[in-house]
Amino acid sequence: MKKNYIHGYHPRENIRLQDQASTLAELLHSDTAYPAGSRVLEAGCGVGAQTVALARSSPGASITAIDLSESSLAEAGRKAAAAGLTNVQFRQADIFHLPFAAEAFDHVFVCFVLEHLTHPLEALGALQSVLRKGGTMTVIEGDHGSAYFHPASESAHRAIQCQVELQRRAGGNALIGRELYPLLCRAGFSKVRVSPRMVYVDSSRRGLADGFTRKTFTAMIEGVRQSALEAGLIEEETFDRGIRDLYRTAEDDGVFCYTFFKAVGEKPLK
Repeated sequence: MKKNYIHGYHPRENIRLQDQASTLAELLHSDTAYPAGSRVLEAGCGVGAQTVALARSSPGASITAIDLSESSLAEAGRKAAAAGLTNVQFRQADIFHLPFAAEAFDHVFVCFVLEHLTHPLEALGALQSVLRKGGTMTVIEGDHGSAYFHPASESAHRAIQCQVELQRRAGGNALIGRELYPLLCRAGFSKVRVSPRMVYVDSSRRGLADGFTRKTFTAMIEGVRQSALEAGLIEEETFDRGIRDLYRTAEDDGVFCYTFFKAVGEKPLK
């Protein structure tokens, strides 16, 4: 499912994902709540960073969270248990070979998964097959081309581009957020609507400066340093300057902006 996950499966990435989830929960998930009795599939749950927010917002729903990685599922299970959640079960499964009957779920939820897949349209088709007619598909993705900041820094943009290029070489797409509307339409969903969710950070929002600018976005870019240098994408001095400049945007006179995209579509009744 996430064979092309370029950030790696290590404790530091686990912490970054948790920082991201807790910082962005209100922005991304406040309008996602499924009715009691709903059967919900979370595809590509990873270490459960988003699962906890999903399960808390829909306490009466029955959530099945799947991932390809056994170690990620184990960590997700620990997170859910620590949060006292009883409405979610974890299962190892591949999005492209789902072990569920047709129309087994009322809703499907996918967050930060399609960007890592070589064939996102096929993934949406596979997920649609286990969704009941009239059920909803919710997809959330970022778009690294939407990162803007002050003070401006060409080195920072080049460092970000390294992550975009590495993800492209791995078969993914770090710019997929802008493509969600046409993707869901091509996959056959109806009533597709997309809402951009901008993270705007300045010194009046210190929680976001720390939780998002430093610990989520800049930490993610910093994490591809070795891979970018080994691939010859950038000079070491330029990359390191870019990271310093990204951290600089979280200081008192800095500003950072980034946009996520949330798409919701329905499986046609006919």
